[in-house]
Amino acid sequence: MRKARSTQTDEIRALKRMRERAIDTTDIPSTLDWSKAVVGKFYRPIKKPLTIRLDADVLHWLKGQGKGYQTRINAILRAEMER
Repeated sequence: MRKARSTQTDEIRALKRMRERAIDTTDIPSTLDWSKAVVGKFYRPIKKPLTIRLDADVLHWLKGQGKGYQTRINAILRAEMER
């Protein structure tokens, strides 16, 4: 994320000082159709680093499927957890 410019920072501070009712939101379109809304779209669980020992052939199989073997390990464990 890029850093806010000083003018943006000043505007944000001014908005924080204002009461809710005083902020003009008439230029924001109202959303009436929520049928395409996705719950949890931006939810990302907290990741914890750990050391794990796997059999060499299992690790070779995971890495052999391409980039992202740790993500695959997580998906396999999550599927088992939810089952």
